[in-house]
Amino acid sequence: MIFRFESPELLWLLLLVPLISFLRGREGSTGAVRFSSTSLARQIAMLVRSRPGRFLASLRLLALSTLIIAIARPQLGSGTSEIEASGIDIVLTVDLSSSMWAHDFEIKNKPSDRLTVVKQVMEEFIKKRPNDRIGIIAFAGEPYMVSPLTLNHGWLFKNLERLKIGLIEDGTAIGSAIGISVNRLRSQTAKSRIVILLTDGANNRGKVTPVAAAEAAAAFNIKVYTIGAGRKGLVPMPQFNRYGQPIRDRRGNLVLARAESDVDIETLQNVADKTNARFFRATDTQSLKSIYEEIDQLEKTDVKLKYRASFKDIFVWPALIFLALLGLEQLLSNTRYRRLP
Repeated sequence: MIFRFESPELLWLLLLVPLISFLRGREGSTGAVRFSSTSLARQIAMLVRSRPGRFLASLRLLALSTLIIAIARPQLGSGTSEIEASGIDIVLTVDLSSSMWAHDFEIKNKPSDRLTVVKQVMEEFIKKRPNDRIGIIAFAGEPYMVSPLTLNHGWLFKNLERLKIGLIEDGTAIGSAIGISVNRLRSQTAKSRIVILLTDGANNRGKVTPVAAAEAAAAFNIKVYTIGAGRKGLVPMPQFNRYGQPIRDRRGNLVLARAESDVDIETLQNVADKTNARFFRATDTQSLKSIYEEIDQLEKTDVKLKYRASFKDIFVWPALIFLALLGLEQLLSNTRYRRLP
């Protein structure tokens, strides 16, 4: 609810009220009865509990104040703020290949698989950008769209939570993932369009190479930030059964073994360079958080705010109070507080 005056400059007239009161006090009121001695008037005044003259004068001044407020036209209104998109469209492209099971990241000092950490960091990134349209692409042996570009980030969080390793045929189709991400952005009219691609492997599937996909992105003026996640060398990796599911012991803990991990840094660097973006290397949870925070700072733009408000005059209420006070003053001055002739 919003309160305002249509003509607030008229409120300066309220300064006349104390001035009138001051001038009236200096002049004094005309005596209703003449006395030969002031001592007699003083004795009579001591018997009077209140001074009707002052009370009636106060009513007049209060009535004048409400009249001034009424002519200043007080209004009540309701306003709505509409935030336009900031002008940045973002596609978060995340690797769901089996290597994302590697437990070389940590959450609260406990080993965790890469995907769990990535999902948490991505969620924090999305929360910091409430005015951006964001979409999600997941990939393994092939890419698929998890969520189209949207400002409904609640929907994004639900879909992000559903991301699991094994939903897609295994593999690492980096080129195809960049291609479908660019395809979601190329027809958009946002001032800035970016892809943030995270992977922990090398391209081994798909018909499009990462470099060719990057060249297409550059042609549409789309930046592709690339993140190489995970450590190189031997890392803790769950063992899998013949159905591709991780093996757990009797306590429900994953049975881990050492497996080779390698990220194609050269290709990811090349992709970022061709699109005028940057390549980042994340070897632990903290470095991954720092990367998304840095990208958040690199890609900023002003947010446009539209404000709409509608107002309704309520001057009738102070006007009614003015009439009521004026009527009360006239009633009292002609009845209980009537002056002697």
